[in-house]
Formats: sequence, structure tokens, C-alpha cells
Amino acid sequence: MKLLSVVVPCFNEQEVLTLFYNEICKEAARFTALAVDFEFIFVDDGSQDLTLQLAKDLRKSDSRVKYVSFSRNFGKEAAIFAGLEKSSGDYVVIMDADLQDPPSFLMEMYKAVAEEGYDSAATRRTTRDGEPVIRSFFARQYYRLIRVISKTEFVDGARDYRLMTRQMVDAILEMREYNRFTKGINEWVGFKTRWLKYENVQRAAGDTKWSFWGLFLYSLEGITAFSTVPLALSALFGTLLCLIAFFFICFIIVRTLLFGDPVGGWLSLAVIILFIGGLQLFCIGILGQYLAKTYLEAKRRPIYIVKTSESEEKNQRFKSEL
Repeated sequence: MKLLSVVVPCFNEQEVLTLFYNEICKEAARFTALAVDFEFIFVDDGSQDLTLQLAKDLRKSDSRVKYVSFSRNFGKEAAIFAGLEKSSGDYVVIMDADLQDPPSFLMEMYKAVAEEGYDSAATRRTTRDGEPVIRSFFARQYYRLIRVISKTEFVDGARDYRLMTRQMVDAILEMREYNRFTKGINEWVGFKTRWLKYENVQRAAGDTKWSFWGLFLYSLEGITAFSTVPLALSALFGTLLCLIAFFFICFIIVRTLLFGDPVGGWLSLAVIILFIGGLQLFCIGILGQYLAKTYLEAKRRPIYIVKTSESEEKNQRFKSEL
């Protein structure tokens, strides 16, 4: 039988975890005729609620359930990476626990990969109904921007909900960078992808864990990870300012020779100084972002730290029995 691993990153998802498990089990039953077995990997990203305990309870009643719990909150990117590392399936799918990733798509995604020759089947939202208008606006503008400044192809509305072959998963796991942007990594590794469209689905319960500020920082992660255009722009700004400064130097020399050097224009001069100073700080900030990423990568810290998992607890019980 083929094995399909379902990776579910979780952060304070006690309201929806059981609902998700029931829905994914219903979907897994449809795969029995295709000789496909399932494993469910819940990655607890340092939750402060009962998420981990619920995963443990599910494990007691279903041996297909596995779980990994971090020592603290490392972020969704780390949780996805940990789930991929723990997966052992011939195929792996990443899903959110809030049921915004419809489990009903799994069969179509699996057939696209297993029967139609695709390496992955990914999903994208065609609408953002239910989201704040401002967030939706900035999200669309972000995708437009990053498609222009990056050589990696980014799809507007792309979700993390994606089913992949083991070959593609192994390629992603080879990219052990500390600063991770999964949407970009999935496209950077290549492979043939089929995109499935669907309208936005609201959370089954609970509240989103993404704030506007968190999404903004996440978007910067994508820009700095997959584009060096901001660095080139800062150099371009510097060159343009040098040319403008040279022009004004020539203008001042000519004006002084022809009309003398009357005192005045201090306000405009102050504004120009403030503008140039602000632009310099802006460019230094861009450089600092790239330097900070390099600094974090040079430390070679682990992407995540595991506090407990079902395999560790099983080993501990086995040792105690001995």
C-alpha cells in the first residue's frame, strides 16, 4: 500500500483540532479503494492551550496519529519543516487545522500526482471573502510586487495546502535555511505543479493567529529570501542622488559667477538634507535586513527544538518496562 502523510502545523488550535481529525478521517476512508494508507502528523508549535493533549488523546485511539511538540513557538515555517522531516509517506500533504484547506480536495490532488504525472498539486484562493479589506488589498499588491522583483514564480492566493511526491519533499528538506519562506521554497525547487482553484473558506472555529503586522514581517521574509532587487534599488538611489548633487553643484557655481551669492534658501536646503538623510537611512535599513538574515544563518541554530513526541514517549515507556 502507498502511504500518504498529512502534516498539520498547530498553534493554539484546541477549538478545531477534533473537527479537523473527524473530517480528515472521513476523507481517508475514501482512499481505501485505492490502497492508500494515512498517517496524521500534528506539529504543536508551542501551543498554550490543550492542542498537545488533544493530539495525545487522538494518538491513544488511532495509531495513525503522530505528534511533535516544540519547546516554544518557532513559527509555522518551522512546524512545516518538522512535519516534513517526520513524514515517511510516499506522498505528503500540508494542511491547516482550521479547515480553511478543504479536505475534499485531497482525492483530486492525489490523482493529479499519482495518475497524471504531476510532482505536486497545490491550491490557490480565487477570492478573499471574509478577510479584512485592507489585508486583502495589501496581499494582492505584495504578490504583484514580488513577481516583478523575484526570479521565482509566485502565485497570487497560493496556500500552503499542497500534496507532494517524496522526491519533492526530500528536495525541500535539503534546503535547511533558518529563515524560511515556504511559498517561495516550493516554487524554487521546481517540479511540475498542478494548481487547483477554490473560493475562500472561513475558519471552522477559533481566531486566526496572523495579525497584520505578522503578515507584514512574513512578506519581508519572502522579499529578502528570494530577491536582491532592494539592494540594487538602494545603489540606484545613491547613484541618482550623486548625479543630482553634481547638477546642483554646477548650477550653484554658474549662479554665483553670474549673480553673486545672496543669502537665502536655508529652508529648502534643510528639506533637501532631511530628504537625503532619510533616504540614506532607508537604504541602510535595506542593507541591514539582508545582513541580519546572513547573521542568523551564520549562527547555524536549529530550525526548531522538540520537547516531546509520540516516538520519544514510546521509547521512554519501553525503557521503563525494561
